[in-house]
Parts: sequence; C-alpha cells; structure tokens
Amino acid sequence: MGRYAIRSTRAPGPPGAASSGISAGQLVFVSAQLPLDADGQLVDGGAAGQAGRAFDNLAHQLRSTGLSLDHVVSLDVHLVHEADRAAIDAAIRERFTRPYPALTITGVPWVPGGARLQVAAIAQRY
Repeated sequence: MGRYAIRSTRAPGPPGAASSGISAGQLVFVSAQLPLDADGQLVDGGAAGQAGRAFDNLAHQLRSTGLSLDHVVSLDVHLVHEADRAAIDAAIRERFTRPYPALTITGVPWVPGGARLQVAAIAQRY
C-alpha cells in the first residue's frame, strides 16, 4: 500500500512544508484547511463565513480523490474563539449528513493568517 499527495486546484495549499493531504490505502488525511478563497485571501463573514469556506476547501480537497464530505469519518477543528462553536455546528449540519463525523474541537490562541478557525479531516473510501 503506497501513499501519495493530494491537491485540489480549487483550494489553496497549506503554508509551509506540508501536503494538502495524503491518500494511503482506504484513508485520506486532509491537512488543516483555512478559510481562504481560491486566490489565498482570507474570506469575510465572521465565524459562519469562515467555517463555510474552510469546509468548502475541505470538500475540494476530497473531490480531488473522488471522495466527498460524506466520506469523512473524523473532523478536527482548531478554533480561536469559543463563542464561534455555534457557527461550526451550523456549518457541519449544512454540509454533512448523518451520522456526523467524529469531532474534536481544540481551542487555540491563533490560526495562520489571522483566521478564526481551521479544519482537518480523515476520510475513508468504502
């Protein structure tokens, strides 16, 4: 079983020495997606707008492997402001179907680029 990098042309890549994601066998590991537009600019819209864009970028990365958000089994959210939790829950309800993925939300002091959050995921082919 090999591993290979994934990369959508519809979402910006991660900063630094990282792949947008790695496909390894039945699993796809997607690096943290920031709420950046296709030009790499932070989107407006507060927590709701940023959560939506970060999940859209996650979906773009998954589509590059033939998967969708329905294949996500685990989400990891790094959140700067605890008060933004409701926006995360709303974005999950809008974009994912039941059963929702396992979810870990971690409070962090900062996210790259001044974003309010970033999201990473593990998806499974089935």
